[in-house]
Amino acid sequence: MADFHAPAPDYRLDGYKAASEQIEDDFFSVTLSDDMLVPLAEHHSADGRDTYLLLYDRAAIWDIPGMAEYISLHITRDVDQRTFDFGYENHPVIPLAQNWLIRQGCPAASAELSKNHGPRPADALTARLEDLLKANPGDRYKVIDHYSDNPCSFDFGTEVRTLVHDSHPDSASAPYRLFLEETTKDFRSYTVREGAFATAEAADTWAMERDSLFPLAPTPQGTLGRRAEAARARSTVQAGSLAVAPAPVAPPRSAAAPVRPRRSAP
Repeated sequence: MADFHAPAPDYRLDGYKAASEQIEDDFFSVTLSDDMLVPLAEHHSADGRDTYLLLYDRAAIWDIPGMAEYISLHITRDVDQRTFDFGYENHPVIPLAQNWLIRQGCPAASAELSKNHGPRPADALTARLEDLLKANPGDRYKVIDHYSDNPCSFDFGTEVRTLVHDSHPDSASAPYRLFLEETTKDFRSYTVREGAFATAEAADTWAMERDSLFPLAPTPQGTLGRRAEAARARSTVQAGSLAVAPAPVAPPRSAAAPVRPRRSAP
């Protein structure tokens, strides 16, 4: 996903100090290995008070197994006192990181990836599901667990599982949704599919055992976003059909790990 020769994150904190010792300690902890943080999107407000960064953490693969690989960071400055504060979250997939930044006040257009040399959405459904996660209309999705399986090898692709609770009335019979992101081993493209489960335990069991086909949720309704339109245009389609029909999810490459709880921010 990331460019290994990407520039360092631009915090724009020259001449500023942390508003408290705790903030200073926390910011040092988050940015300790910032030579491993690759900027994917950034926005700096015209008044100099806010900076929004979406970062890929290359060091996550050496952290706790399954650790989320993306960080969204919001720096706020008191331009009169020359002090700063900040907030951040770790995220398993880019759309959730974008959603967090937008909720913090980042313009939606600025949360888009500015220099993405990584894999592309393989089809319109992938782009549509990502747009749905990024928008999270009505706060319908609440993240429960996630797990990132990145073997760090060109012999295998990557897999990210994000388990959410869907509060939308149409999902009442199967409110636990497992978003499954699979990247090809050549890292050129990836797919996202949404599975529907009656309980969180059922989703976890499927992730552990893989003894049945992925129970695909109904295709989300609504107008296609620009990314979904572009993905559909690049694909061979039949009139009125999806770019690529949702395919059964293949068995795991090795014994699957369960979806694991998120690590809390320090």
